[in-house]
Amino acid sequence: MPVRRAARGVEGLIERVFRQDGPPMLKAYRGYAEPGGLVLQGRVVSAVRRAAPEADQTRWTNFKQMLSLFFTTEVQDVRVRAEGVEALSDAEGYVRLHVPRAPDHAGWVHVEAALADAGDPPVPMPVLVPQPGARFGVISDIDDTVLRTGAHSLLRNLWTTFTGNALTREVFDDAIALMRRLNEGGRNPVFYVSSSPWNLFAFLEKIFDRAGLVPGPMFLRDLGVSDRGLIGAGHGDHKGAAIDEILKATPDVPFWLIGDTGQKDAFVYRDAVGRHPGRIGGVILRQAPGRVAEETRAAVDEIGAGGVPVAVVASFDELGAEVLPAPEQQQGEAV
Repeated sequence: MPVRRAARGVEGLIERVFRQDGPPMLKAYRGYAEPGGLVLQGRVVSAVRRAAPEADQTRWTNFKQMLSLFFTTEVQDVRVRAEGVEALSDAEGYVRLHVPRAPDHAGWVHVEAALADAGDPPVPMPVLVPQPGARFGVISDIDDTVLRTGAHSLLRNLWTTFTGNALTREVFDDAIALMRRLNEGGRNPVFYVSSSPWNLFAFLEKIFDRAGLVPGPMFLRDLGVSDRGLIGAGHGDHKGAAIDEILKATPDVPFWLIGDTGQKDAFVYRDAVGRHPGRIGGVILRQAPGRVAEETRAAVDEIGAGGVPVAVVASFDELGAEVLPAPEQQQGEAV
C-alpha cells in the first residue's frame, strides 16, 4: 500500500538520522514457559541508550531521555543461539527461541543466550516457569491498572509518559498489594499485557522493581511499521492475542484478568471469556475517573452473565471474596 510504503520510508529516514552504529548486542526480555519448553525473548540492537534518572531532574530532561528510548537501531538477520537452538532476529530486531525445559525448572530460571557470530559473553535470559503447586495465574494490564498514566486521555497519557522518569512514576499501592496477594509468595505466575511499546521494557522494569511490584513476563507491542499496519496490531488485537498465547502456554490453571475501564479492557476480557470457556476465574477492573461508559458496563454485564465473577472498583482494596480466588483449603479443613 502507498501509505505503508511511505511510512516505512519515514521510519527509515528517522532511523538513519538517529542511528548509532556499533556491534550488535542482545537485549534480554522476560520469557515464559510452555508445555515441555521455555520461550526466550529478546531484541538485537546496535546501540542501547541508557541514562540514570534523578528524581528532581527537569521535565525537559525527562522528555529527552524518554524520546531517546524510541530511537533504537535494530539489527535484522542476526543468529542468536541458546541451548543448541538458533533463531534469526526479525526486521525490528526481535528474536524468540524455543528451548528445552528441564524437569526441575521452577520459578525464575536464567538461560544463557549469545549472538552466534560474535565473541561477546552470553546474556542471561530470564524465564518464568510456574511452580508445580500453582493454583491459578494472573494477567494484568499496566497503564492505569498498576501504573498511574491517564491512558484514557491521549494528551494526559503522552504528558505523563514523556515528562516523568523511572523515579517519579507512580505504581498504585493497592495494585502492589493485590499482586502480592495473588502471587502467593511466588507460587502463582503473573503476566503483564500492555499496548506500550517494547522500547519501554527496561523503563517499566525499573519502575516495577523500585516499587516492589511482583515481576512477570511482559507482552508489549511493536510500534514500528509492520506487515500488519503502520503501528502493528491494534490495542484489542494485541491484548487478545497475548492472552491467548499465555493461556495456551499455561494450560493447567485458571486465570484472573485485571485491567481498568479507561480503555478497552472490558471488551478484550469479555471476548477472552468467550474464547476460553472455563479458563477465566474472575475479572477485576479499576474504575477510571468519571462515569463508566454504557458500552463498557454492558461488556462487564456480559462477563458476569457468562458465569465469571467480575468487579469494577475504584480501589483494589475494595475487592470482596466473591471475585477473588478462594483461599487454599488447609489439610483436614471441610470443603
